[in-house]
Amino acid sequence: MSATELQDLAAAAGTTFILALFVDLRGKPCAKLVPVEAVELLATEGVGFAGYAVGAMGQEPKDPDLMAIPDPTSFTPIPFIKDGLAIVHCDPHVNGEPWPYAPRVILKALVAQCADAGFEPWVGAEVEYFLLRRHADGSVAVADSADTAAQPCYDARGVTRMYDHLTAVSTAMNQLGWSNYANDHEDGNGQFEQNFQFAEALITADRVVTLRYLLSMIAAERGMIATFMPKPFADKTGSGLHLHLSLTSGGAAVFPVDDDERGLGLSETAYGFLGGILDHACALQAVMAPTVNSYKRTGAVSTASGASWAPRLPTYGGNDRTHYIRVPDSDRIELRGGDGSANPYLAIAAALGAGLDGIKRSTDPGAVGGGVSTRALPPTLLHAVDEFEGDAVVTGVLDAAGPGVAGYFATLKREEFFAYHSDVSPWEIDHYLTAF
Repeated sequence: MSATELQDLAAAAGTTFILALFVDLRGKPCAKLVPVEAVELLATEGVGFAGYAVGAMGQEPKDPDLMAIPDPTSFTPIPFIKDGLAIVHCDPHVNGEPWPYAPRVILKALVAQCADAGFEPWVGAEVEYFLLRRHADGSVAVADSADTAAQPCYDARGVTRMYDHLTAVSTAMNQLGWSNYANDHEDGNGQFEQNFQFAEALITADRVVTLRYLLSMIAAERGMIATFMPKPFADKTGSGLHLHLSLTSGGAAVFPVDDDERGLGLSETAYGFLGGILDHACALQAVMAPTVNSYKRTGAVSTASGASWAPRLPTYGGNDRTHYIRVPDSDRIELRGGDGSANPYLAIAAALGAGLDGIKRSTDPGAVGGGVSTRALPPTLLHAVDEFEGDAVVTGVLDAAGPGVAGYFATLKREEFFAYHSDVSPWEIDHYLTAF
């Protein structure tokens, strides 16, 4: 891109500072604040980061800088956060080449694979989150102290009490052209979801990252914490990141057909795509549910509301929210295995990679209500990493922009599990201190 293009975008929006932003493999948002006077340097050379300091980016202290190169199509003014502020999503480069450990670079590689196969991927995302407050002793509680109902989902009163927060977020999304169409109280006390229209895969992933940032900042202005932690409370529903996936080819929808023996209105291509995701579901969970806390959500039998809303088997069905893949209509499938800790770039890339493999192999997903396999989804992050390492398709997704990323990711996640496993929890004190 030329410096003039980014300068023109900034001038038209009244931007004075730009957050040049990208995420690491764990989904941590990283940015430098660039004054508009330095736009030419940002546009032509990018902005430098010490990759090891960033976090999970496959670098050591001795390695050369990551240079974050802005994508002008992602330029997003956010004056409702700070007057004159904008975000631009960036692709990290090293020595002039896209860095293969960068999640956005990985997703772009999968979008290119879709194009090579004759498809354009479209994605919608449902971002669930809790609004909490932290007490002086470090404990957390639902921000709305009146939000105590046993079944709070869709509670009009709960939505109204959080009116200022929800409408601020809705207004921001609509100002950005995302077409917010619903804002609701979810199934857990203090849990909400704010929906926006689907778009091309990369655009939606950028928007999920941007929305998480906006939610966090808007909540903080009101003394609250917006958390995407999958399961912050043992007795409450966890937060998902459900992905609605579809394909077009030359602009024409690929999924819907008039004549479908299974009765869901899907084409054989759609069933192959769906079957591929089911076939790789256990390995996908390492990417879709990438934290130790994730498996407190998928392992929950029930919650205070009576349901966990998290799939435990890799099955599919129609408009039925108990399945790993729900088919709400013939235009899309809903992948329900992901949670709030998922990196949207990696989650979408992994789903696309599994789906493309299913199309290539004409994978049969089995009968409606069942799936390719009867195996349960992994019970812990460690089990999920084992599945991941044994799946050449899903590891191939992470290595799509260059080798070594999948192995690095697996090592990160094993270390994360064992760091958690080595900690002595209150549960252990309660159960073992005087038991013997």
